[in-house]
Amino acid sequence: MHSRPLVRGVTAALAVTFSLLGGQASAAPSTAGHSALAPRVLTYDAAASAEFKAAVDRGAAIWNESVDGVELRPVTAGQRANIRILADDGWPRALPTTLGNGTVYIGRQAVDQGYDTIRISAHELGHILGLPDRKPGPCSSLMSGSSAGTACTNPYPNTAEKTEVEDNFGGALVRSAAVPPGTTIVD
Repeated sequence: MHSRPLVRGVTAALAVTFSLLGGQASAAPSTAGHSALAPRVLTYDAAASAEFKAAVDRGAAIWNESVDGVELRPVTAGQRANIRILADDGWPRALPTTLGNGTVYIGRQAVDQGYDTIRISAHELGHILGLPDRKPGPCSSLMSGSSAGTACTNPYPNTAEKTEVEDNFGGALVRSAAVPPGTTIVD
């Protein structure tokens, strides 16, 4: 006996039974892998990011392209943002409060020294997503930050960094981030 026709027959019989009883038959959602779960949506407010707004939006888009467990969206009017992004004259830094929440500063000092604004934005958002600095490190590591040098313009997280963010946001029980809340991370 073939199991596939048997399963189809049982499924059809259950669908008919549920419809006759007033219920609804539906397939159970898949839970395999991170992509089966709806992403956790985090909003960011880049209104005070001045000349870096396009770089911030691109940094958020890079994370959205790279992971499934979390999605970064611009805040809408009347909505409270999870992440505030500000421009200042200091060095770039992140002040995570809890996983997915905090403040990012896109510091002009690093930009004036020649560091790439999109890499800075993606790197600092990485801290809010629970990633620590990994210094010194190669250009292929987004979280190597400034230790990769000004010639490094790679704004993309590597496989290990993507996996860590997926682990932070992808499971039924969200694990604590590697960056303790209230820690200022200066890059």
